[in-house]
Amino acid sequence: METANSLSMDEIKEKIDLALDNIRPYLKTDGGNVKVLEVSEDLVVKLELLGACGSCPMSTMTLRAGVEEAIRKAVPEVKSVEAVNITHPDDPNAKLPGNMI
Repeated sequence: METANSLSMDEIKEKIDLALDNIRPYLKTDGGNVKVLEVSEDLVVKLELLGACGSCPMSTMTLRAGVEEAIRKAVPEVKSVEAVNITHPDDPNAKLPGNMI
């Protein structure tokens, strides 16, 4: 598949991975990480939040303000970024990373 600006799907995935590599050090500082599960043909990126990010009540903010922003800056054609395991702030099992307690 070729997108409007002639990037192949492989090139889009590579740009997404590079964007995530730029923010991974910040996620790892809090014991987390992120993994790309899928980039659909209509340019919806599905992610899994790993480690502390998977159970943190701030994961929604991390996704929107950090991860999604980095991906959209690198690949403006992306329609949306979704995490399959967002933790909601009112989740009784949510835990802040050790350095935030």
